[in-house]
Amino acid sequence: MGFFILLLFIAVPVTEIAVFIQVGDIIGLWPTIAIVILTAILGTALLRQQGMNTLMRAQATLNTGHLPTAELFDGACLLFAGALLLTPGFVTDTVGFLLFFPPFRAFLRHKAKDLVKNSSNIHMMGPDGRPFEPHPPHSQPHQGANSSVIDGEFEEVKANPESPWSEKQD
Repeated sequence: MGFFILLLFIAVPVTEIAVFIQVGDIIGLWPTIAIVILTAILGTALLRQQGMNTLMRAQATLNTGHLPTAELFDGACLLFAGALLLTPGFVTDTVGFLLFFPPFRAFLRHKAKDLVKNSSNIHMMGPDGRPFEPHPPHSQPHQGANSSVIDGEFEEVKANPESPWSEKQD
């Protein structure tokens, strides 16, 4: 993985420089610079608009009691797209603009889900550092079709009147 990242750090700038030279030869220096600045401004506007839409969808999903996994993935894609569009270059701008299209993000989300499902290298750890078991051997999970069983422990905590977050009684 480290070699792949090193290769990207070398290949992306070299590719961008080559494309800059080609575009500069065709349309000239100042139009090339203007396009780079315009894509950064356009990318910022798109990021603000789509980011707010994604945030509102995430809030609506949370209000229904579900995890906003699709919205979180979209938010990560939008963040990456914004970074790519602020980076000067035509290749990074192309990838950045692709990430602003919801069908492309849905395609990536589907591929990422398949990758995670098929990966045998995913291990969950509990808070004690031991491997997480969804249902410990001594308990049997409920087998209902539409049931959601949450197994947990609780401890009653007394309010601290000295705390700045406690409600003051006047």
